[in-house]
Amino acid sequence: MINKNAAYYIKKIVLFILTLICTTLAGSELVTAKSIFFTPDYSWTDFAAGFSYSVPFLLILTVHEFGHYFTAKYYGVEVTLPNYIPMYFPGFSIGTFGALIRIVGPIKSRKQYFDIGIAGPLAGFVVALGVLWYGFTHLPEPEYIFNIHPEYAEYGLDYADHVYENNDDVVSIEMGNNLLFGFFEKYVADPDRLPNHKEIMHYPYLFSGFLALFFTALNLIPIGQLDGGHILYGILGVKKHKQIARVLYLIFAFLAGLGLVSIQTPQEDLLLYSGAYIAFLYFAFQGLGFNRLNTLLTAVSMYVAQFLTSMLIVDVSGFPGYLLFVLLLGRFIGIKHPRTIDERPLSQGRKILGWIALIIFILCFSITPFNA
Repeated sequence: MINKNAAYYIKKIVLFILTLICTTLAGSELVTAKSIFFTPDYSWTDFAAGFSYSVPFLLILTVHEFGHYFTAKYYGVEVTLPNYIPMYFPGFSIGTFGALIRIVGPIKSRKQYFDIGIAGPLAGFVVALGVLWYGFTHLPEPEYIFNIHPEYAEYGLDYADHVYENNDDVVSIEMGNNLLFGFFEKYVADPDRLPNHKEIMHYPYLFSGFLALFFTALNLIPIGQLDGGHILYGILGVKKHKQIARVLYLIFAFLAGLGLVSIQTPQEDLLLYSGAYIAFLYFAFQGLGFNRLNTLLTAVSMYVAQFLTSMLIVDVSGFPGYLLFVLLLGRFIGIKHPRTIDERPLSQGRKILGWIALIIFILCFSITPFNA
């Protein structure tokens, strides 16, 4: 009979192996355009090609989580090993919902919260920089894309002018941009080999690096008990954190919902969509800690501000996918940060490191990370 200790480790290992398989299957589809379920001649060689995506992506994810883990252990805080969450479905998938550790023991000071919170994203960010550097300095020839999309070959390297517009047969997800990714494109990569942003998913090092920046930015949002929230709390304390986190949460919600309900929404649907969206905002904003009336007024004001912005800037749009995170922050993760026993301020060195981490958030954050 397996004891509890052995079962604990077996569970973690099995979840990691399943996540490795799922991310490799996802990567295999991205770099070979073959599916284990729908391609009769799918082979182990095709599967192995997916490691060029799964290995760097899981490496970044693992380093991030163990940054938290080892720092917590250093302070004697009881913490679980990472739980990897496999996720795969044919067509398009990144292979995982991520990984997380659970802090079991109490954290006793601002310093401990700060160190545990910042260790993960900083460690993962360093590895992500290495992956991106390698990816941008080892770009294949532009004709590489014809291996995945042979139908593009008839147009040559000007395929973008022909295959994206008004072509329902082409399914592509365009990667957005952020300051750091733009830096690599402008100053590191060979401009003659840069891929179209609608094809970055087929370049495994670039795609895994882009996803790493996306998740790093999400973790570093300085709200609640996200890593960025721990950092902001460590720097400023619980009162200032509460004030600033509320403002940042509302800004995040504003950016997320831009263009969702706008002047371009069909008039016959406008009333229904507006009501449903305001109801969603009201539900999410209950995490702000306002009374019911003020929560409703905040939701309506947010809707009005977004609608007016869409009238002034017709083509403005945010990223509706962030609305899920708005909901999670408002109703489950929380916007406020708990107080600790030891509220002594951080050292100047830690404060500087904290502001560097928040600069990293700015470098990694994209208003529209993905466009269908």
